[in-house]
Amino acid sequence: MNYQFDFSFLQQYWGDLLYGIWLTIRMTIVATVPGFALGVALAVGRLHGGAGLSRAIRAYVEVIRNTPLVLQVFWVFFGLAAIKLHVPAFEAAVAALVVNVSAYTAEIMRAGLEAVPQGQIEAASCLAMSRRQVLWHVEIPQAVEKMYPALVSQFILMMLATSIMSQISAEELTGIADLIQSITFRGFEAYMVIALAYLALASALRWALLAAGAFMFPRLGLAGARGGRS
Repeated sequence: MNYQFDFSFLQQYWGDLLYGIWLTIRMTIVATVPGFALGVALAVGRLHGGAGLSRAIRAYVEVIRNTPLVLQVFWVFFGLAAIKLHVPAFEAAVAALVVNVSAYTAEIMRAGLEAVPQGQIEAASCLAMSRRQVLWHVEIPQAVEKMYPALVSQFILMMLATSIMSQISAEELTGIADLIQSITFRGFEAYMVIALAYLALASALRWALLAAGAFMFPRLGLAGARGGRS
């Protein structure tokens, strides 16, 4: 093989690549907070709600976790369009990511809530704390602390999953790579650049989340873990 690498397209398309990176970051940030909040609510509802609510949440989690994300995106984007509800590509992508990550977060947080020692819950009740106060000030904070490394990994996976959104014409990083290779016919180089960009984004997101975790949960020793990866 006498293949000649040619990255000259970067001079012409660097602006498009930066836009793709920005859209990927924006998509991740916009989906993370509501996805986490919904996941916590689902976990609480499954453990402390009635039997009917618990079964409904379990069914929701099983359906979402056992169907492909790309299919969920199509449900939102094309499915709603079929009933005359036209959702822009970016909003549809974010909605699908929120739905997807909430199901995984619900299971992570459920494990964390179940791991909170019963003695601490009983002690808080003895201090005349209401059930809501115990949940908000004792159970959820400890569950997040215990499961924080798993949550970090899940949010990084969600960021990488934004690459699927090019299927509905959301021009994130992978969509830009598709455009570049279709014009320049330099697919190997284009996807190599995109792979390096995703690697940099994943490393930056992990660093940011671990830094936040080291501040919020010093007992986890995340500062050492963060330093070991830098």
